[in-house]
Amino acid sequence: MSAEGVYDDDATIRRIHREQVVALAGPRALLMQAAHPVAFAGFFAHTGAMDEPYERLHRTAMAVNLVVFGPRAEAERVTAIVRRVHGGIRGELSEPAGRFPAGTPYAADDPALLLWILATLVDSGITVHERYVRRLTRDERDAYWRDYRVFGRLFGLRERDMPQTIEGFDQYMRGMLDGGDLHVGPAARATAIDIVMRPPVPLHVRPLLEYANFATVGLLPKQIRRLYGFRWDPARGLALRGGQEYARRVLVPLLPGRLRYANPRLPQTA
Repeated sequence: MSAEGVYDDDATIRRIHREQVVALAGPRALLMQAAHPVAFAGFFAHTGAMDEPYERLHRTAMAVNLVVFGPRAEAERVTAIVRRVHGGIRGELSEPAGRFPAGTPYAADDPALLLWILATLVDSGITVHERYVRRLTRDERDAYWRDYRVFGRLFGLRERDMPQTIEGFDQYMRGMLDGGDLHVGPAARATAIDIVMRPPVPLHVRPLLEYANFATVGLLPKQIRRLYGFRWDPARGLALRGGQEYARRVLVPLLPGRLRYANPRLPQTA
């Protein structure tokens, strides 16, 4: 690991996140995060994200880019601030949500909630890269998860809070998707869909947004898609897979570097 940044230039997390198309992972991850009712209360409703959702999402994206691509000292400074903020977020569910009764306590620095937030980023990054760029080997997926464990430690997770291998991560994801923790209530459904699916964009960008929304729904795990009540059928699935195949085999390989690869706009070091 280089002294310049948290990651070296050849780190798997950098190679995956430099692909512009991996930006499609963001909306998917957010919808997955909001599908956990306790995480929704702690990271969305409690923090005022509903009052300024797009500003908050922009700050979150900048923080991720800073950790992945920026200088280590600045990444450590910013993540220390985030940890302090998380340490002050405490509350209780005001009404029952799935298996969680009213009064269930939540804390934004709860390792179980932080792990779910982290896992949605990892699972979404892998899913989008494999659908639109190329499939990853087992060792690449494991390296990506190892990189994200470093990311998790910066945000307050301990080594023992996270699966050690990609196989352990996959087992964790299966348990979350097939277990009883996830539940989407009316408030989460309305606010998450409004933030992710209906951002304020200029009219000329609307067609691109419509495709991004279509892809977001199709890329969701089927369990979470059902929780939100999104309609999906084989015809939609076939159309999405056709677009992904075209992107993976033709569009992405032929794009010039200035269009294919991200150039993160990082905040200046104070």
